[in-house]
Amino acid sequence: MAIKSHKPTSPGRRFQKYSTYEEITSDSPEKGLLKTLKRRAGRNSSGRITSRYKGGGHKRRFRVIDFKRGKDGIPAQVSTIEYDPNRSANIALLNYRDGEKRYIIAAQGIQVGETLNSGTNAEIKTGNSLFLRDIPLGTLIHNIELKAGHGGQIARSAGNYAQLMAKEGRYAQVKLPSGEVRMIPMECKATIGQVGNIGHDSISIGKAGRNRWKGRRPHVRGVAMNPVDHPHGGGEGKSSGGRHPVTPWGVPTKGYKTRVRKDSDKLIVKKRK
Repeated sequence: MAIKSHKPTSPGRRFQKYSTYEEITSDSPEKGLLKTLKRRAGRNSSGRITSRYKGGGHKRRFRVIDFKRGKDGIPAQVSTIEYDPNRSANIALLNYRDGEKRYIIAAQGIQVGETLNSGTNAEIKTGNSLFLRDIPLGTLIHNIELKAGHGGQIARSAGNYAQLMAKEGRYAQVKLPSGEVRMIPMECKATIGQVGNIGHDSISIGKAGRNRWKGRRPHVRGVAMNPVDHPHGGGEGKSSGGRHPVTPWGVPTKGYKTRVRKDSDKLIVKKRK
């Protein structure tokens, strides 16, 4: 993925960087794999705003992605590599030999016309999906399941990958993108290789308007508010808040552990911190 910048013809253009989309081969998605995407704008099922500063943005349609890769033993040819407005990674359209079409996360290096496969008998090749028990140690993987048959949940964003470190008993030890080493059941599937679109991190927004296209509204600092609106608000002149960082409702936000204890913690071999 190449990154392009403009001549500074305006303040918004000066620092703006964007992808040239060289790897994209089609700009028209497969109609049978599209769904309407209802706008929620940070609201939960009750209609209450639970995530602030969201709203607006360009209208999008959801691409149905096959995270399970369940069609074992049926070869599929890569038909197109497409842009997906709902994620940082690109997606690839697979044409299966039985006539079905499915989208998958596009791995780095896969080309249109390649044949991909999944299941026990699939070869160790970028884009193929196998069970962890069949993957050699040290292999880079992505789209990893945490529970067998639930579909990939880990390492799905642009440029991400995990590494298979060890196998012991019923579990494989996988080093995640965060640095955490976690035990995952051998019956879980993973896709070989690194997620594509690796230059995504190098993109510079350049202007506030590009964030508005994504549905991100201006984020207001607590110290810029009045005392009635935020614990950091008020004071004479510019102030730094005068207390440890908190949410508008007084809950500490830095160094304060809010995670509820979970049963899966016992599967962590090495923590990310």
